[in-house]
Amino acid sequence: MATNITWHENFSHAERVEFRKQKGVTVWLTGLSASGKSTIACAIEQALLQRGLNAYRLDGDNIRFGLNKDLGFSEADRNENIRRISEVAKLFTDSCCVTLTSFISPYIKDRQTARELHEKDGLPFVEVYVDVPVEVAEQRDPKGLYKKAREGIIKEFTGISAPYEAPEKPEIHLRNYDGQSIEESANVIIEYLEVNQYI
Repeated sequence: MATNITWHENFSHAERVEFRKQKGVTVWLTGLSASGKSTIACAIEQALLQRGLNAYRLDGDNIRFGLNKDLGFSEADRNENIRRISEVAKLFTDSCCVTLTSFISPYIKDRQTARELHEKDGLPFVEVYVDVPVEVAEQRDPKGLYKKAREGIIKEFTGISAPYEAPEKPEIHLRNYDGQSIEESANVIIEYLEVNQYI
């Protein structure tokens, strides 16, 4: 760990909000693979951009093509994956962006660390549990990952051979298996952001 470094202050978040005329918030979508996290995040991003708001989606797969391409799927690598993206999300949110993260993020401890990282700097963090039973996710299986996990081709696959710890008190709990459309799910989150004056 580097010790000969100094943090350089520039604008406070409040000053950035004043200049940008927009607040920042991290919306952290968590749930099993094939729960609909990324699809819902895409719909929110599109809706907010169409309103002229600064919004950006950080997607679990996309991040592993670049920033986290050196990480695998062991518990330690999953922890580091979420630690890095927590730091990136915090920076985006500090810049007055609506930051949409769609990561399985299976461990309560890692999500709590992400929340605390934001809260210590006074930045809002909204946890969204995109809830589907593993049986439903396995039926959807758009990438064929559950099939490969069942065949033993993919090791340590969340929901099959690795744990998923569901959020205990998420700000929003979407049951994404009982007929609610992607647009309806996205609107639930957007309305929450409006009611709480994040947008």
